[in-house]
Amino acid sequence: MFPMVTGFMNYGQQTIRAARYIGQSFMITLSQANRLPVTIQYPYEKLITSERFRGRIHFEFDKCIACEVCVRVCPIDLPVVDWKFETDIRKKRLLNYSIDFGICIFCGNCVEYCPTNCLSMTEEYELATYDRHELNYNQIALGRLPMSVIDDFTIRTVSNSPQRKNA
Repeated sequence: MFPMVTGFMNYGQQTIRAARYIGQSFMITLSQANRLPVTIQYPYEKLITSERFRGRIHFEFDKCIACEVCVRVCPIDLPVVDWKFETDIRKKRLLNYSIDFGICIFCGNCVEYCPTNCLSMTEEYELATYDRHELNYNQIALGRLPMSVIDDFTIRTVSNSPQRKNA
């Protein structure tokens, strides 16, 4: 008789424990129900990127002195710098500068260590193409400044920080 009573007690304890777990998970679900949705409608709404966002690299041809520091600090030796030494003025003259964004890991070392600040990170992150060769940007493509998300009147911008409802 005692094994049957202890079996019922164990069954009762397990039932109470299971009901408590179900109640806790239900409370978590209800606490999430009154929060604002995180999902945005991407092509029509875009998040405002943070100040330190590392997007596409912008290059200023006139500031570059062809020192190749960007190539040396890049973990994958990505920027291609073509230059010619001018013997009459004893300086390097930059001929071509290109970066392949299909390979770039957007670490930002080239921007950080550039002595003349000719490289900078932009907020542009839409680099998708159908052909990987289109991701190889030369100095002309790198020199174009992207349109700011804030300035684009066709897109509704959404801030990164969640807005709280006043209850």
